[in-house]
Amino acid sequence: MKKNKNKVREGNPAITVLLYILAGLTAFIALYPMYYVLILSLSEPQYAASMKVYVWPKGFNLAAYQLLLKDTKIWRAYANTFLYVVCNTVLVVTTCTLVAYGLSNKNLLGRKYLTMFLLIPMYFSGGMIPRFLLILKMGLYDSTLSQIIPAAFSIWDIILIRSFFRTIPDSLVDAARIDGAGVIQVLTNVFLPLGKPIFAVVAVYTIVGTWNSWFSAMIYLPHTEWQPLQLFLRRVLVTSSQTLSQVMDPEAAREAALRALSNAQLQYAMIIFTSLPVLATYPFFQRYFVKGMVLGSLKE
Repeated sequence: MKKNKNKVREGNPAITVLLYILAGLTAFIALYPMYYVLILSLSEPQYAASMKVYVWPKGFNLAAYQLLLKDTKIWRAYANTFLYVVCNTVLVVTTCTLVAYGLSNKNLLGRKYLTMFLLIPMYFSGGMIPRFLLILKMGLYDSTLSQIIPAAFSIWDIILIRSFFRTIPDSLVDAARIDGAGVIQVLTNVFLPLGKPIFAVVAVYTIVGTWNSWFSAMIYLPHTEWQPLQLFLRRVLVTSSQTLSQVMDPEAAREAALRALSNAQLQYAMIIFTSLPVLATYPFFQRYFVKGMVLGSLKE
């Protein structure tokens, strides 16, 4: 039987092996730093301080995690962060969806000018000082609302959701209108059910961004009562770097050295402890995440 020279050959074993090697190498580069911090947090304090742990934990010590579980301050910071994450995610998805829905309507009067009006502040910002003065004049300084209200609106997410909405066929909208659906009914019965993938993408971006945010809280929340988890983590990592040269008494130096060893392990344990919730978020959104990223990038 004559072979077709133009036939595309698939399943080349050498290429398959090469792709698996590249994928494994990429996964190793991405995952090993977190795994390295994990085994350091589980090792004995002296090994964690020297950082001479590479594959398996040396010894097994959970004292750092036990100390974290007993610390009421870190639980308060956890609660603050969860508050900001939930409020910001709900507000961002809601506000961006409503604005994107309006901008996706071809019959909207002045749609191009409204889009341009949104694009300008996305590329040109007023800076930190005008933002601080605005927060101060609005009475949001030293308030939890300083972490919620300014973050309740995202121009980038609006453009992302609008691009997704424009991929929805007009025939579905026309069919809904023929059945007597109004503007709100079209949004709730057509756009919202079909927009789950892009909403998942926006939610993941917002959750991760809010969870890792600390700079805004450092500026607008001078008291530690309402500060988020990442600012608490930063404060611990920065203030726990005491040098032994400041200690003159030998016994005090010995206690400081032991404390430094414990602090090193505590820092690694705190990194794992503060990263687990946001890492656990991805499996719940994985079903829609890839689909939303692909569809949201399409243009009409």
